[in-house]
Order: sequence, then structure tokens, then C-alpha cells
Amino acid sequence: MTKADIIEGVYEKVGFSKKESAEIVELVFDTLKETLERGDKIKISGFGNFQVRQKKARVGRNPQTGKEIEISARRVLTFRPSQVLKSALNGEAPPENHAEIDAREEEADDNDEFDSEDEFGDEADGK
Repeated sequence: MTKADIIEGVYEKVGFSKKESAEIVELVFDTLKETLERGDKIKISGFGNFQVRQKKARVGRNPQTGKEIEISARRVLTFRPSQVLKSALNGEAPPENHAEIDAREEEADDNDEFDSEDEFGDEADGK
């Protein structure tokens, strides 16, 4: 799906003009981008959480040559889907009480030390 597809969907479902639909979609994406650039977390109920995490500099290895290289410190974006989204993706019935599940997930996220590097390594971000 592309941004143009999203604009088309807003146009068809909401009934705004294509220009208005494009402006709304652009505004939403600009707001998300600005929020993440500031380092703030984005929590979308029933969808998931976006969070910027800081990775420390470390030594890596070029898999072709075996030569050690320094991987610089950087900020990475992580996404954690909500239980509602996970259920939908797996064809399961959605959880009964969305608000209660969202509250539990938010509490778990606040206490969780999850880092995408722990599960996926640098292969996930192409480095």
C-alpha cells in the first residue's frame, strides 16, 4: 500500500475531495514524523506503538570479508503491534475489552526493556 492508496481510501470512505484527503493524510504523516523526531512515543489504540530508541556504537563484522567495522551510534524506530492487531493478523477473534487490553499493554510498555536489536539484530535494519 502506498500513500496514494491511503489518500484514495480516505477519498472513497469519507467523501472529502481528493485534494482535502491528500492534505489530511499529509498532515497525519507530518505529525507522526515530527513527534518521532522529537523522540516521543506514539501509541495508537488498537494498532500499536512506535518508539525511537538509541543504539550505542559497537563493533560489527563485514560478513563478506570478516573485517571488523565500527557501527556508529544511531536512533532507530521500533514498532510493537497491539494485541488487537496481532489477533486480526492471525485471524483470531479480537479481544473482548479493547480499553482494558490497551491499558495493560501501555503499562507493560512502560515497564518493558524491549529493544528490536535483542530480537532481530542489525540484520533487521540493513546494517
